[in-house]
Amino acid sequence: MNKKIIRPIREDEVEQFDRDGVVLLREMFDSDWISSLSQGLDKNIELPSNRSRVWDRDENGRTMFYDAQAWQKITEYQNFIFNSPAAAIAGKLMNSSQINFYFDAVFVRSPGSQFATPWHQDEPYWSVDGYNTCTIWMPLVPVKRENALAFVPGSHKFDSTFYQFNFGSLNPDKIPDVDETNFEGIADVEFPDIAADPEKYGVVSWDMNPGDCIAFNSRIIHGGSGKLDEDTELRVFTSKWIGDDVFIKFRECGMDPDHSEVMIKQGLKPGDRPGTELYPEIPLS
Repeated sequence: MNKKIIRPIREDEVEQFDRDGVVLLREMFDSDWISSLSQGLDKNIELPSNRSRVWDRDENGRTMFYDAQAWQKITEYQNFIFNSPAAAIAGKLMNSSQINFYFDAVFVRSPGSQFATPWHQDEPYWSVDGYNTCTIWMPLVPVKRENALAFVPGSHKFDSTFYQFNFGSLNPDKIPDVDETNFEGIADVEFPDIAADPEKYGVVSWDMNPGDCIAFNSRIIHGGSGKLDEDTELRVFTSKWIGDDVFIKFRECGMDPDHSEVMIKQGLKPGDRPGTELYPEIPLS
């Protein structure tokens, strides 16, 4: 499998990532990478990590499965992190000289699931702070525009601190010790009601095939994926990458997933550059 970027990332794509906070990149990963990640995801579902949980289970038994930081036990994920073009893609888009892997997350909706991702930003939940972040969102099955993750272009540059959704409340199985967040006293304003008027906010999403990916800044407002047809599933692998200006920050509002415990065990502290074997630097050449 090839570590080199399959096709050059165009300058207009780099400019769009900076301007809009999100860019669709077509045909960036070959079928070998999709097959490998699909095998890894099957393992992940069979042997979930201690961070896994079901976000939704309806009366028909349809579910939305989530897991994060499973990469250390799944060889296919490890191979992707260290040997795929993902780090180089993130580095090019962020114009960063140093790229560290932050964490992986998977989202698996069973056929017909009607669960939609709440609108939110990522960075307010994270144990890091900085502008140079990049998530690579990869569907491992075809996805229609109306079912794919959607974005508010340019919202990564909003000045307001929004009251974010508590994803810990998505826990129908009542799993103990699920990470919680509370933005009371932190937020400046309520989160905008994107779903009520998506045209007002210029919401974008795309039809996608395996091999395509969306790259987005962790500060962009996004959500809405889901509401599948009865015969359609959604299997997504995401990888989170951090660039030159990112440092560790433990947040008063809580973090999800909360990395503080493992960071402290590794001797990391607020203000440090993430590193160690938990957040490895990936060579770009």
